[in-house]
Amino acid sequence: MLVVSMVAQVAGTVANNAAPFLIPYLHLEQGLSLTHAGLIAAAPLAGTTVSLVAWGALVDRLGERLSLTVGLVGITAGAVAAGLVEGYGALAVCFFFLGLFAGSSNSASGRLVVGWFPAERRGTAMGIRQTGLPIGVGITALLVPTLATAQGIGTTMLVIAALCAATTVFTVVFVVDPPRPDRATARTTGQLASPYRGDRRLVRIHLASALLVVPQFTVWTFMLVWLIDTKDLGAAAAGGLVAASQLVGAAARIGVGWWSDRVGSRLRPLRQVAVVAALTMLLLGAVESTWVAIVVIVVATGVTVADNGLAFTAVAEIGGPYWAGKAMGWQNTGQYLIAMVVPPVVGAAVTQHGYAWTFAAVGVLPLLAIPLVPRERVGDPA
Repeated sequence: MLVVSMVAQVAGTVANNAAPFLIPYLHLEQGLSLTHAGLIAAAPLAGTTVSLVAWGALVDRLGERLSLTVGLVGITAGAVAAGLVEGYGALAVCFFFLGLFAGSSNSASGRLVVGWFPAERRGTAMGIRQTGLPIGVGITALLVPTLATAQGIGTTMLVIAALCAATTVFTVVFVVDPPRPDRATARTTGQLASPYRGDRRLVRIHLASALLVVPQFTVWTFMLVWLIDTKDLGAAAAGGLVAASQLVGAAARIGVGWWSDRVGSRLRPLRQVAVVAALTMLLLGAVESTWVAIVVIVVATGVTVADNGLAFTAVAEIGGPYWAGKAMGWQNTGQYLIAMVVPPVVGAAVTQHGYAWTFAAVGVLPLLAIPLVPRERVGDPA
């Protein structure tokens, strides 16, 4: 189940991040401004944002297998359409449609892990599952810029569609929904009641995570074009470095997940990761004009994603078997609402003030997230 959840997450991530990794092609070869290219890059994020809670509700009601299957079919169709249409407006619409279905893999694959693993191993398992995100970004960084330059957007998106189609078959064959109490039992034990009623922990985690996602998407979206534009690297070399840096992100997710299992807390490590993320982005802004910045931004690709698995696991545990899907949906909705505006807003900030100022400004946001992370309560899940 862990392998299946990872593969589904990888496929959804590749499809959903193809648009941001087309920014160098659109900006440097097709002549679009960073702001306009950023708007196209934001289209799949917009689609995912408006659908996440609905996918979470579907998972809670009908299970993980059906949700993943329907979602992957829709992702494949959206990628095929993006590969066949002409015009940037139509391309953005296809990316939006693709994003509508990409949200399925977030809640469903997360629920697979939470449902099948006990609390004392859940943090590590979720960290491993979360490596699907940096692995997916790494594959996208290797595939999309080079293939787009050589063959154009159409061929690039059809290759991604083939990957998603294969993943759909894999999911149908292997996914088994995890066990959970029947609804009558859950009603008597209070597991059907909303975890948001009289409890602010979930809302606080959602808000903190929304702030922490800004540096993550800033690095993910602009590292490639920054390397090409300011460090004079070719598209292939820059894409390779971005892909390699995702190994740092994968290791960071597993490491903090294991750490949270050892210390018996998701939230305390989450606060500490926020501190490190702030310091890393501020340092990146300070050294941006030097070659040292390349090392720092590679470190940032790990630090800025390390919080995701911790927050996601905490939300699922607090949500319980009949609210975890919706809670994870709201968790991701907050993150994607912010992530959706990162490409155009950060692109405009870079245009007006440069990369150094923008990286430093982004580093302030994790500091604001620290006091929002709630404290553990007696009886909370590990």
